[in-house]
Amino acid sequence: MTGGNGGIGLGMATGLALAGAAVLIAGRNAGKNATAVKQLRSLGAKAAALEADVTEQAACLGLVAAALDKFGRLDILVNNAGINLRKQPQEYTLNDWNSVINTNLTSAFLCSQAAYPAMVKAGGGKIINIGSMLSIFGVAFAAAYGASKGGIVQLTKSLATAWAKDDIQVNAVLPGWIDTELTRAARRDVPGLHERVLARTPAGRWGDPADFGGIAVFLASSASDFVTGTAIAVDGGYSSQG
Repeated sequence: MTGGNGGIGLGMATGLALAGAAVLIAGRNAGKNATAVKQLRSLGAKAAALEADVTEQAACLGLVAAALDKFGRLDILVNNAGINLRKQPQEYTLNDWNSVINTNLTSAFLCSQAAYPAMVKAGGGKIINIGSMLSIFGVAFAAAYGASKGGIVQLTKSLATAWAKDDIQVNAVLPGWIDTELTRAARRDVPGLHERVLARTPAGRWGDPADFGGIAVFLASSASDFVTGTAIAVDGGYSSQG
């Protein structure tokens, strides 16, 4: 699991661990990795972590090799690495744009491509890509992020179509407004965001990372064997409002 040491990623990792999965977390922050592994192991799960920059192809190949070495097989990949730079479109530098696209979209492609041979050898697998409400909607301050998350949905459909013959299901999850470190920063930077989110969300609250444990288990298990190429909103009804 990329980006699994906090927020939505750790919420999904926790759900998978409680369901009996062994979890390898990939993240650039060694301290957060260690804390996440300790938390997962406290649940009785097999867990390990690896520092990695998943925008690099060699790192993605290394993650797959590490999973095979530690756990013997690879059945599930969660592509959750992500960053955002809140700027107006005219203010982005090329490096800004490339950083977001490479971290959010290119890494998902590279990790999926790296995982493919191991999943074929295992007789099938599950890939879960993390999109966003900005896979659907546009906002003025997140052109690169929105483009990357829209791309996640199309990448999901392409991989699902290509790899169905190999019994690999590929689906996307589109989180709504979830209470994470990333969105806390957005609430500080964007006046009125908190109030607008609550007003639009029928559930009447921000989401919690724990809300993603169930969808992770569903999409990673045999319960979803005939579900592929989908983008499932986990948003408290946010995207259902007109």
